[in-house]
Amino acid sequence: MDNAERIAKTIVYPDGRSEEAEAVVISEHELTIIVNEMPVCRLICTKSNLKELVYGRLLTDGIIACADDIRSVHFCESENRARVFTAGDVFLEEKPGTEPSCCTGNRVFASKKGDKILKEIPRSSYRPEWVFGMAEEFGKDTRLHTATGGCHNCILAKNGKTLFVCEDIGRHNAVDKAVGYAVINHIPLDECMLFTSGRVPVDMTEKVIAAGIPVLVSKSVPSYESVQMAKKYGLTLINRAWPDKYEIFH
Repeated sequence: MDNAERIAKTIVYPDGRSEEAEAVVISEHELTIIVNEMPVCRLICTKSNLKELVYGRLLTDGIIACADDIRSVHFCESENRARVFTAGDVFLEEKPGTEPSCCTGNRVFASKKGDKILKEIPRSSYRPEWVFGMAEEFGKDTRLHTATGGCHNCILAKNGKTLFVCEDIGRHNAVDKAVGYAVINHIPLDECMLFTSGRVPVDMTEKVIAAGIPVLVSKSVPSYESVQMAKKYGLTLINRAWPDKYEIFH
């Protein structure tokens, strides 16, 4: 199976019995994004939808604003390096040390000079049936998660219609892949909704606000700081979303 490997395991029971079996575990892929010959970040990800991951990461980091800001993207043969060339000048500054950017061990080497400015998101209406529909879509699961139980899923939708489903070992990466799909396909992010399988810490909320997506739906829960940030910038935060109920945090 792509993005997974088979290994041996021993199952141990409380009564002392044990048995040998086989497990399917997810594989980690390392991708370094290089912008105009300057390393920007190293991502520990799942080796799928890497182009979407690059576009989404650069947009949520504030390095690009749209697909037209990228002139070309070249992956090396092993797809461990993505060399990005922008249409215009991008002024980057090195970090004094590598900074962790998510729970999978992603690292930041450089960022755009100046603070990333978050903008208030215009209020967007949505229908409850769209949320329930996304929860039902999520319940169908993906092949990799069914086999390994080791990845996060993300759904991009617009007006109740699922546009893209992706998965990754890191929930931040999965969000970036969904954002990148919209960027590449010129889908207005301010008309979209996202569904994530992961909990919603403040850096995840910041990423979605930076993308300009007005509604974030999660199977899990947010942090207090996430709720406060969502309130400040106008992000609708829906959590504990299941086919039979959901909760709005505000």
